[in-house]
Amino acid sequence: MKRILVTGANSYIGISFEEWLIQQPDKYIVDTLDMQNVLWKNKDFSGYATVLHVAGIAHVRETKKNKELYFKVNRDLAFETAKKAKLEGVKHFVFLSTMNVYGLDKGIITKDTKPTPKTAYGKSKYQAEQLIKELENETFIVSIIRPPMVYGSGCKGNYKKLAAFAKKTSIFPNIDNKRSMIYIDNLSEFIRLLIEDQSSGLFFPQNNEYIRTAEMVNLIAEQHGKKIVLVKLFNPFIKFCMIISSTCRKIFGSLIYDKSFIDNKSSNCKYQIYSFRESIERTEKRIEKIKER
Repeated sequence: MKRILVTGANSYIGISFEEWLIQQPDKYIVDTLDMQNVLWKNKDFSGYATVLHVAGIAHVRETKKNKELYFKVNRDLAFETAKKAKLEGVKHFVFLSTMNVYGLDKGIITKDTKPTPKTAYGKSKYQAEQLIKELENETFIVSIIRPPMVYGSGCKGNYKKLAAFAKKTSIFPNIDNKRSMIYIDNLSEFIRLLIEDQSSGLFFPQNNEYIRTAEMVNLIAEQHGKKIVLVKLFNPFIKFCMIISSTCRKIFGSLIYDKSFIDNKSSNCKYQIYSFRESIERTEKRIEKIKER
């Protein structure tokens, strides 16, 4: 029986991971810890095999006023948690970082791509990575995960916006782009296997298939009995918008992890439980079930 502590009680990924492991109650005990007040410091970390740190600020619009909060939560809190875990005998610390550390909204990320974060979110996560990595030794293993966009039932961000649009529109731009993404259940399985393996290093899990925005919108609509016509009429305008708008680049641009390097230490991790089509089907069915309650 392996005991795991998830630090970040209200995190989407944390909640999803806990629900994933509940399916194997004979193998895992998962506790969650609220990190929103100082009481977390009173929690005894000893006895846990792994601490999975998912607490952080992500889907909040950055302003001059909240910029320092990103560093306080995403960097300082993460580092304090890792230090406490090491001090109290935890062997394995998993830190959830982000693809955002590369500072890119288009292009291909390879093994030679250096992190150059542009936002407070990316900078705070990257600085946290560096601080936590310095704690690693032969008795304290550090795993850092840099996932691309995560999607699934209950997620925030672009998937939710695209899903809402897919249910209303009958046409959508047929832009030929590629995005690295990962379905939440695939990510949860990846984390589970990583905890079993306790490997040190950087990890870049993603779905087997690169995802095209138009295909995602089409599949979402299909789940609701709708048919969307994909048209190229708006492509010139959208390509122009991508030059001046980061939001447009995030939706219609291409941003991928090169598959030739991301499978380094995770090549034996069979975390690809669901295909892209299956993941959309499961996501939309879960959303509808929640609405019916």
